Amino acid sequence: MKPSIPKGTRDFSPVEMARRNYIFDTIRTVFRLYGYNPLETPAMENLSTLMGKYGEEGDKLLFKILNSGEYMKNVDPAEVADLSYPKLTSKISEKGLRYDLTVPFARYVVQHRNDLQMPFKRYQIQPVWRADRPQKGRYREFYQCDADVVGSDSLINEIELLEMVDEVFRRLDIRVVIKLNNRKVLAGIAELIGHPDKIIDITTAIDKLDKIGLEKVNEELLERGLSQEAVDRLQPILAISGSLEERLSRLETLLSGSEIGSLGVKELVTVINGVTALGLTAVLDLDVSLARGLNYYTGTIIEVKAADVQIGSISGGGRYDNLTGVFGMPGLSGVGVSFGADRIYDVLLALDLFPAEAKATATTVLFANFGESESSLALKLIKGLRAAGIPAEVYPDCVKMKKQMGYADASSIPFVAIIGETELAEGKVTLKDMATGDQLSVNADVPSIINVILPK
Repeated sequence: MKPSIPKGTRDFSPVEMARRNYIFDTIRTVFRLYGYNPLETPAMENLSTLMGKYGEEGDKLLFKILNSGEYMKNVDPAEVADLSYPKLTSKISEKGLRYDLTVPFARYVVQHRNDLQMPFKRYQIQPVWRADRPQKGRYREFYQCDADVVGSDSLINEIELLEMVDEVFRRLDIRVVIKLNNRKVLAGIAELIGHPDKIIDITTAIDKLDKIGLEKVNEELLERGLSQEAVDRLQPILAISGSLEERLSRLETLLSGSEIGSLGVKELVTVINGVTALGLTAVLDLDVSLARGLNYYTGTIIEVKAADVQIGSISGGGRYDNLTGVFGMPGLSGVGVSFGADRIYDVLLALDLFPAEAKATATTVLFANFGESESSLALKLIKGLRAAGIPAEVYPDCVKMKKQMGYADASSIPFVAIIGETELAEGKVTLKDMATGDQLSVNADVPSIINVILPK
C-alpha cells in the first residue's frame, strides 16, 4: 500500500518550510520587540480542561486520545450497544489534542497564578488540531501565532497590539486594512433598537454584512425574531459613512442614549487616537458590523484583511474580561491578537512577496569533491567558513563533476568551490557563481573566499 497522511494534514517541503519559517521568524521577532515572552503548552490537555469551552459543536471537533492499555475495561457492554458516545468517551479517553492556544493559556495562568507577574505578556506559536471536515483553506492541523497580555485593563495594551500588528505586516510588505469595533458598541446597538436580549442574534446577522449584503442581513434579522420596527431603527447605524472621524462622531450621536454604547465609542476613540498619534502604515477602519465571536470578546474587536488579495481575515483579536473564569479565577482581563500563518503564506505567495533569502537551501557554498587530499583541504576551509557563520558543505562522494554541479543547481546553492590538482598545488580555490557562471581563482583561505561569496 502506498504510504499517505491523514486528510486535513500536510507535509511541508524544504522550500515551504523556509517560507513558513520566514513568516514565523518575522512574527516572533516583533512579538519580542514589544515585550512578549515565549510560552509553550503540551500538544495534549486533559479533556476536563478542553470540554465545554468551545460550545457543543466545538466539543465534537476535539480530537480525543484513547487511554493507554485496556481502555475498554471500565465500559459497560450495554453502553457500547446503545452507542452512548458521551458516556463512552469519558471512560475510554481522558486526554485530547489542544483545539486552540487560548484555553491552554487560561489553564496555564490559573495553574501558575502565584508565580506570574501581572500584567503577564506571552506569545505562542504552536500547532492546534480540529476534527473538522477538510476543505480548501481549512485543515485538521494548523499553526496559530498568538500574543496576549492579561492582568491589565489599560487601553494602552490595545494601542500597542495594533502597533504590533502594523509592524508585522510592514515587515512582511503586505498592505492591510485593520478593522475595529467594540463589544460595548454592539451592546449599545442592541439596546438602541429595543432588543438587548437578542444581541447574539443581531450581531451574528450583521457580521455577515460584507458577505451577503444589507438586504439579506435584514431578512435574517426578521427570521431571528426582530420586529420590522427594530430592523428599521438599525439601518442608520449600518449606513454610517464618511471619514473615520465622521463615522465615529455619528456613532457617538446615535448611541448617546445608551450608557454602555457610549462607553464603547469612548474606548474606540481612545484607541484610534492613540494609534493615529503614533503613526500607522496600515489603513485603520471602523466597522460597526464586526463581531468575531461575540460570546468571547467584551471590549475592542480587531480584524485584519489583506488589501490586495481576496481572502478571509489574516489576523484578529480583541479584549476579553473573563479568560480564566472557566477555571475558577474570575475577573482577569486580557487582550490579544492571533496571526493566521497559513493565510499569510497564501497572500505572500499570491503577491510574490517572499524574499530571496526565504529559500530552501541553507548552504552558501558547496565544495566539489575531487579526492581525499582535495576534500581534506575543503573540510578545513569549511570549518573556518562555518566559524564565520557561513553555511558550507562538501559533496560527500568523489563522482563526476556534472553530478556535483547538478546537485548544487537543484539545491539553489549560489557558489561552488573547486579544488582540483592544480588548485591544490597552487594553494588556490576556484569559485563558480552558479547564477552567472563566472569563475574566479582566489587564495585557499577563509577571508579570500568570504570576500567573494558575501554580497558587498
